[in-house]
Amino acid sequence: MAAPEVHHLFHAPVADHSFSADRTTLAVARDTSVELYARVGNAFKLKDELKGHDKTVTSIDIAPTSGRIVSCSQDRNAIVWEPTPNGYKPTLVLLRINRAATFVRWSPSETKFAVGSGDRLIAVCYFEEENDWWVSKHLKKPIRSTITTVAWHPNSVLLAAGSTDAHARVLSSFIKGVDARPDPTAWGERLPFNTVCGEYMNRSAGWIHSVAFSPSGDALAFAAHDSSITVVYPSAPEQPPRAVVTITTQQLPFMSLLWNGESEIIAAGHDCEAFRFRGGEAGWELLGSLEAKGRSSAADQREESALNMFRQMDLKGKVKDDTQLKTVHQNTVTMIRPYEEAGGVVSKFSSSGVDGRVVIWTV
Repeated sequence: MAAPEVHHLFHAPVADHSFSADRTTLAVARDTSVELYARVGNAFKLKDELKGHDKTVTSIDIAPTSGRIVSCSQDRNAIVWEPTPNGYKPTLVLLRINRAATFVRWSPSETKFAVGSGDRLIAVCYFEEENDWWVSKHLKKPIRSTITTVAWHPNSVLLAAGSTDAHARVLSSFIKGVDARPDPTAWGERLPFNTVCGEYMNRSAGWIHSVAFSPSGDALAFAAHDSSITVVYPSAPEQPPRAVVTITTQQLPFMSLLWNGESEIIAAGHDCEAFRFRGGEAGWELLGSLEAKGRSSAADQREESALNMFRQMDLKGKVKDDTQLKTVHQNTVTMIRPYEEAGGVVSKFSSSGVDGRVVIWTV
C-alpha cells in the first residue's frame, strides 16, 4: 500500500472534514468557524474562513456538483454557504430546533440535506423557491434521544440515522414537490414522510456512532460504542431482515465507517487507525489494520519483568517514551470519508482526527 498523505493542519481537534469534487478545496470544522484550505503543491494552505456560527461547528459537508457548503453547530443553526465570484454567501436555515445540531449531510440529489440534533429529531431541509429560503420538516417518531449520525440512501429519499438511544433507524424523508417518487426497494415501496422502514437496536445498548448504506443501498451498517459493527440485509417491506450480522471486536469503539464495494467496510475511531472488514450475509470478519506499522520482531516482543525493565532504564539513563503512538493519527479518528471512488469502490479515503490531522489513504 502506498504511504498515506499526512496534512497536520493545526493543534486542535477536527470535528469533521469534506473535500470538494475536484479535491482542490478542503473544508474543516474548527471551533466556531469553517476553514477552507486550498491545495498548493503537496500541501494545503488556509485560504478562507467562514464565520457565521457563535458556538462550536459540529459537522460540515460540501455538495459535489453545486459546490455549496452546509455547516451546523451547537448554536442550533445550519448555514448554507453559496459559492459566488466574491466568496461564499451565507444563508441561515430555519431548523426550528431547541438543542444543538450534531450532524449534517447533503442528499445525493443535492436538493435537500438532513441535520441531526440533540432535540430528538432530524431536520430535513429543502429550498423553497417562492420565499427564497431554506425550510425544514422534522422526522421525530420514534426517535427518543440525540441523533449522532445520518447517512443517505442512493435514492435521496431514505435516510439512516443513529442515536444515543442505541438504535439505528431507516426513515423516509420523501417531500412532495422536491423528490421524484423512488423506485421500490427492499426497504419499502410507498414511502410517505416519516415512514419507519427499519429499526435496529445495539444489543449492548451502546450509542450508535456511525451509519452507512452500501453502494447499492441494499444493506445498512452501523457502528456502536460496544466496539461492534452490525450489518443489516433487509428482505421486503414490513418483513424481518434476511440477515443481521454483528461483528464484535476487541478494539476500541469505531467513530466512523464507509463501504468499499458491497463486501468490504472500512472503520476507524478511538484506536487512532483504520481497520478493514470483509464479508456478506453469511458472516463478516475483521481483516486487520490498514497501517503497516513498524512492529518489532517476535524476539523483541517477549515480556520483560518490571524489575528487569527498570534496571535497563536505570543503566541506560533513559526513560521510555510512550507519548508517540505507532499510528499515523496520534489521537481518535473522528471521521473517514471517500476521497476517490468509482462505482462504489473506494481507491482512496480521507480521515480527520482529534490530533488536527487530515490524512489521505490509498486502499
